[in-house]
Amino acid sequence: MQFTESPEQSELRSSVRRFLAEKSPSTAVREQMETVAGYDDAVWKQLSVQLGLPSLAIPEEYGGAGFSFVEQCIVLEEMGRTLYCGPFFASAVLAATVLLKSGDEQAKSRYLPGIASGETIATLAFTDDSGGWSGNGSGLSAADGKLTGHRNFVLDGHNAALVLATARTPEGLFLYAVDAHAAGLTATALPTLDQTRRLARLEFDGVEAELIGPAEAALAATLDVAALALAAEQLGGAQAALDMAVAYGKIREQFGKPIGSFQALKHRCADLLLEVESTRSAVIYGSWAVAEDADEVPVVASLAKAYASETFFHAAAENIQLHGGIGFTWEHDAHLYFKRAKASELLFGDPAYHRERLAGRIGI
Repeated sequence: MQFTESPEQSELRSSVRRFLAEKSPSTAVREQMETVAGYDDAVWKQLSVQLGLPSLAIPEEYGGAGFSFVEQCIVLEEMGRTLYCGPFFASAVLAATVLLKSGDEQAKSRYLPGIASGETIATLAFTDDSGGWSGNGSGLSAADGKLTGHRNFVLDGHNAALVLATARTPEGLFLYAVDAHAAGLTATALPTLDQTRRLARLEFDGVEAELIGPAEAALAATLDVAALALAAEQLGGAQAALDMAVAYGKIREQFGKPIGSFQALKHRCADLLLEVESTRSAVIYGSWAVAEDADEVPVVASLAKAYASETFFHAAAENIQLHGGIGFTWEHDAHLYFKRAKASELLFGDPAYHRERLAGRIGI
């Protein structure tokens, strides 16, 4: 593996960063936070058609670009840096991955091209009211090709055109494809701490569904990929919070000199830099492990998610503290990163959850 980016990967990062700087500045993020959908459809179409970002990690035979998870993590890091509001994670990461892991060639050929082009916004519905992220809970059952029950905390569930839902049957947990406009399916947007990421509750009342296949193995593999993908996004957010704090330290003066020249603030920023760079190493290694389909993915996924969660939250909190009074105001962007950090810390399992999983996976 390589810890340095290839020229092509560096150009991808630069292109995505330029695009998001223009299309997803904090002013646009704040506007989209107030809308029902929570994202700008025109920007999503540009991101999909002009840059082809949803297609990156999807194989060419299914309409994708045929790149790897390494490139997808670069994109996710840049999206985390700007708090991009859009269904990329739900559609291009969760839904696309569970389809690829399902082993159902018919389902892949039918649904992945639309996801790759951005024309189909998809999501994965697997959590119940307990708030657990293992996907082993109840809440949704299947019988005679129809789903009854609910799924909660579904990423972009109210925006999706395609819902991939896990449901219980007497034979076990299975994955189903559901048209979001099917009769009996109701999607309700949920109030969230992080207004830049939308969650929904889906109610199924005898909804017609297409069986894809057994879900347990595919879901477990997908959640490991999702944990690493979220760690990449958290890395981008942590770096942005650190950059924001350092920039402010250079321009804010106290006692006739920039506050960044004070040793106490230097130490705090140095500690954050160490944490951010350590997170970067974990994310790079994890993205390589997924790209190579390495056996250690489950271990690396939990390790990276736990560490990235703590790093992002620490960086976001310190950013507020280093800004002083202005950092606590609604007008400043620091609180947006703090809320994203806290919500992301809990999404797919908090650090304690992943450390427990990590201990079990390495036999401690």
